Amino acid sequence: MERRDTTRYKNFTRRAALLGGGQLLLLSALAGRLYYLQVLQSDQYTVLADENRISLRLLAPPRGRILDRFGVELANNRQNYRVVIIREQTDSVERTLAKLSELVGIDDYQKARVTREIERKRKFVPVMVAENLTWDEFSRVNVLSPDLPGIQLDVGETRDYPFGETLAHVIGYVAAVSEQDLDDDPLLELPGFRIGKNGIEKTYDAALRGKAGDSRVEVNAYGRVIRELARNDGQAGNDLVLTIDSELQKFSTQRLAEEESAAAVVLDAHSGDVLAMVSTPSFDPNAFNVGVTADYWRSLSTNPRHPLTNKAIAGTYPPGSTFKMMVALAGLESGAISADHHVTCHGQIAFGNTLFHCWKKGGHGTMNITSAIEQSCDVFFYDVSNRANIDRIADVANRFGLGQACGIDLPGERPGLIPSRAWKLKTRKEAWHPGETLSVGIGQGYVSTTPLQLAVMAARIANGGYKVMPRLVRESGEVSDGGEPPTAAALGLPSLKMPATALDLVTQGMKLVVGSPRGTAYRARIKEPEFAMAGKTGSSQVRRITKREREAGLKKQEQLPWEDRDHGLFVCFAPVGNPRYACAVVVEHGAHGANAALLARDIMSECQRLDPSRRAGRGRFAAGQMPPKSEI
Repeated sequence: MERRDTTRYKNFTRRAALLGGGQLLLLSALAGRLYYLQVLQSDQYTVLADENRISLRLLAPPRGRILDRFGVELANNRQNYRVVIIREQTDSVERTLAKLSELVGIDDYQKARVTREIERKRKFVPVMVAENLTWDEFSRVNVLSPDLPGIQLDVGETRDYPFGETLAHVIGYVAAVSEQDLDDDPLLELPGFRIGKNGIEKTYDAALRGKAGDSRVEVNAYGRVIRELARNDGQAGNDLVLTIDSELQKFSTQRLAEEESAAAVVLDAHSGDVLAMVSTPSFDPNAFNVGVTADYWRSLSTNPRHPLTNKAIAGTYPPGSTFKMMVALAGLESGAISADHHVTCHGQIAFGNTLFHCWKKGGHGTMNITSAIEQSCDVFFYDVSNRANIDRIADVANRFGLGQACGIDLPGERPGLIPSRAWKLKTRKEAWHPGETLSVGIGQGYVSTTPLQLAVMAARIANGGYKVMPRLVRESGEVSDGGEPPTAAALGLPSLKMPATALDLVTQGMKLVVGSPRGTAYRARIKEPEFAMAGKTGSSQVRRITKREREAGLKKQEQLPWEDRDHGLFVCFAPVGNPRYACAVVVEHGAHGANAALLARDIMSECQRLDPSRRAGRGRFAAGQMPPKSEI
């Protein structure tokens, strides 16, 4: 019995020791874990605890301004009162939106958009509900925000375009980020963030956008901000200085708005600065920033005058008689004709079995190079084009900027077309017919150009045959100092290597177009001698008046429906004594080049009065310097 008790005692003692050891081991593990959590990992869990009451928010930097050559703001930023919703902070997005709609106007379309974005984005990412609120609306939401779980109020910035339609095609606009626009930049995830969608805003979007900042704020249980603990505003976008003169742009837009559809470009013939670029009708870029209504979008997209298209760079037109200078230069340079070449115009010329008619039914009589340009004799240029051949004409036209993109700082530029034998064989699988050259000789047939290209052509004639290229953005801090600007030769631009005698003859003919009573644009002459301009009219045929229409009494372009009338064109430079400015105007279905010449006269008079290339600027732009395009 005693032995059994002794054995039982030993077994109990052993079990107690094992149990006590196990308990000690568990207590040691628990103590070690507590030490690890409370001592070794205390900093990490302090941060995690803080994150329950501290919110890190991404801040959109101010978008860089866009300025004209004299520092006038063409695009800037204004305050934007807005409301966002965060899904993880509300039990019911639908109920929150329903309550919010009682305070600000939120329709079913907006609710559906918010729902789609919430489903697409992560639950902690804010989604824009409403923006551009009035102060009264913003105040009401702010007072009642504790009853609106998930709702946050924000005062941001939105883009503003003070000149509206006047510069819409040049500046472009910003709009909401689409799924296709998303990349690694976290800014694109911000609710209501805008990026450049057209024009300069799109081309230089990355530089204008800037770098994101952040804000650490303390929030209460409702997500309402108590105080801001730290803030990093990020890096503001760069300012951008354009070559545009806003005064000249405004004047040109008002003048062209008198036509149903038109485009104009004014260049500094030596530096290539685009001083004005107009396309009418236009649109309001501010509408795209705040959100285009369905009715407004329908009015733009269905308008036969195409207000959304920048006709200055994307409108392609047969150049008509404005192309005749290229034909004359091709003939002179190649030796196909001499400086004293003469042709007698009887109103038509036979080529094979076809008669090619001059615009003047009775003919012009005997013409030389200058008089043929002055009076725009078709028969003279039929003869010259046939002698020069299409490939020589194409070479000269290309060298003067036609039929190829100019590389302007805008999206959507079209190259136009200058045909050649090789082009037709490659694209049409057909040989070039000699008769086609005659049509090209008066700027018809396959030839197509843009208003910008025509302005470049006029500038290269005006500056003595140097390869000036158009530009819209000035170098960092570069503004006019009020002195005499350098010439193309002084700037070291490449020469087109056109014989000076050939350019002199063409220039003399262009002076007679405007300065001679027999010139096709004499009515559009500038009467101040110091502002006198040289130019060339052109009409590009849209369709012929048929024999049946003529017999029915339809004889004038103005009697045709608007869309069937010829386009009117005019190219020019001024002043004739010391050319500085070049211009091209195209009036869609304007019937006659003389109509475009009247517009160009007023624009060139205003341009020389303003004299933007010589007028002093407002100093160099110290803040937000914009690097050259090559550095972006």
